[in-house]
Amino acid sequence: MKRWNGWGRTDYEYHFADSSKAFVEKNVGKGEIIPDATLESVLKKVPKSRLPDHALYTSDAESRVRHARGQSSPDWIAMRYGTVDHFPDAVAMPAQKEDIETILNLAKKEHFNIIPYGGGTSVVGHINVENNDSPTLIMDLSAYNRLLHLDEISNTATFGAGVRGPDMEDALKRHGFRFGHYPQSHEFSTLGGWIASRSVGTQCYYYGRIEQLFLGGLMHTPQGNLEMLPFSASAAGPDLRQFALGSEGRMGIISEATVRISPIPEFEHFYAIFYPDWASGFAALHEMVQSRLDVSMLRLLDKFETETTLQLSGKDKLVNLADKGLRLIGMGEERCMMLFGITGTSAGARATLHQMQHVAHRYHGFLEKSFVGKMWFASRFTTPYLRNNLWECGFAMDTLESVFPWSKIAAVKDEVETALFNGLQDENERLIVFSHLSHMYTDGASLYVTYLFRRTADADQTLARWKKLKKAASEVIVKNHGTISHQHGVGMDHRPYLPLEKGVLGMQSIRNFYSTFDPQGLMNPGKLYKDGDNDSRKSNS
Repeated sequence: MKRWNGWGRTDYEYHFADSSKAFVEKNVGKGEIIPDATLESVLKKVPKSRLPDHALYTSDAESRVRHARGQSSPDWIAMRYGTVDHFPDAVAMPAQKEDIETILNLAKKEHFNIIPYGGGTSVVGHINVENNDSPTLIMDLSAYNRLLHLDEISNTATFGAGVRGPDMEDALKRHGFRFGHYPQSHEFSTLGGWIASRSVGTQCYYYGRIEQLFLGGLMHTPQGNLEMLPFSASAAGPDLRQFALGSEGRMGIISEATVRISPIPEFEHFYAIFYPDWASGFAALHEMVQSRLDVSMLRLLDKFETETTLQLSGKDKLVNLADKGLRLIGMGEERCMMLFGITGTSAGARATLHQMQHVAHRYHGFLEKSFVGKMWFASRFTTPYLRNNLWECGFAMDTLESVFPWSKIAAVKDEVETALFNGLQDENERLIVFSHLSHMYTDGASLYVTYLFRRTADADQTLARWKKLKKAASEVIVKNHGTISHQHGVGMDHRPYLPLEKGVLGMQSIRNFYSTFDPQGLMNPGKLYKDGDNDSRKSNS
């Protein structure tokens, strides 16, 4: 069963070694063990539903609690401390398109809001009820998850949008194909959610970002159904698929999607390269990307993430052995680790590995071919469970990300980290802050920052700490003209900063377009932009 107030399944526990806990405490201080609110106590807060009874949805209190929040820090604080005070009035799990249309028509008649729900993995407040002014129904698409059509000649497949990552891959594997979209939330996130939030997978260089994979589909809106035909390409005016991508539920509900798929590759393996310092690793990375070397995954960890990744792995003996070996070849305290994957044919893989090794050698890099890459691959979808362990030991962990040109990214990385390190100085609190570069482009790269801080027994104080840190880092990002989100979307947490990226006219055009499909403002209110605010400048006040 899925956890109601944390990440993942209840039957899986991340191995959190005593040495890992000691490492965190050494860097930020001892955490306070704070009991979580019980499910029973939160259930008592759920008010009577304001929606009339209907066979297509339930007003059961536990269903409403389990669909009330996602995975952002404010979500965790609300659920774990038991301070959550906004709940949906009902939850629907339609198994067919006709049910979706029936509920939309009912929403128009009864004037209630609808929030589309995929896997509940949003980290920026996509699925939250913003206020209690109107009744709200969560539409969980998880029951509409079948493989609907497979074109083995054209390498395309059509799925119900509620299909989760592992189920999608299992269905395609039986026919010799792979979708290859692997965000860290892959275990629970859904195809519809990926499209609605413009998701990016770790192996996007080989398989593509979601906008490159999404060919078309069906969206149900309050004004009717929008069929986006799966053209390989079209010059027939604006591409409506681009409005669906990143729409975050404001436009309607995606029920079906046709996507590009790939044959299962002949070869796939993951590797690590260690560099003596960040400057060497960064220079090598820049050359590899701009030389367009044929990797499927590539990221560079700074020295703090390199050390933290090893320390929190819980594999003390192997880590100590690796540390001794690396020091013997001159990789000391400043070392940085690069992870990369190669996917494709065996012949192509040999050529790419040779090229990667050649560039790495020029920058004094050491290629490790077996242990580290395998360890990353084995834990790529289980690492989010570590957040549960840290929380239970008194620590909150969050992430943020953006993208910058190569000419700016190193300096901005330092500025963002400094803002976070100094963010709680007024409370004499220390942080762990570390970063990696990922999702490279010839003109720039994504900066992904993780930070850990101590929480307190007071929910409001813990939330205030998060707000200070999030604000400090976000202001650095927008000041340096970085996007407020490279891969997590906007939701509610990034909403105040979106007008600075889109501009007044841009925000107005977004509102106007979505209001064409939803003139009553029924769909996922409060996401992307603030409802009732016609001046985008006010959204940042």
